[in-house]
Amino acid sequence: MPQQAWSDKRERQYEDIKKSERERGRSESRAEEIAARTVNKTRAQHGETKGSSKSSRSRGSSQRSGQQAQGGGKTRDQLYDEARRRNIDGRSKMNKQELANALGRS
Repeated sequence: MPQQAWSDKRERQYEDIKKSERERGRSESRAEEIAARTVNKTRAQHGETKGSSKSSRSRGSSQRSGQQAQGGGKTRDQLYDEARRRNIDGRSKMNKQELANALGRS
């Protein structure tokens, strides 16, 4: 067991993730690292750690990366295609945020 604080459930999760990563061709050490990071992140999100912050438990990954603020998670190309369908002038010179604004998404 890599961590004394892990429950049996988290230990099984660690072993399953490590096995999956090995099957995907990762080295033993990389598979162990990925598995440990995943289990620790899950523990923090579920409030199982002393140092888990409220924000790490309450916000989803799309909110943390700022995708909500820029077009609701769509890529620049998706926004561009929608702007083309709506025939918005100047769309080819716009960045993602400008496209989102022109489409009324921001």
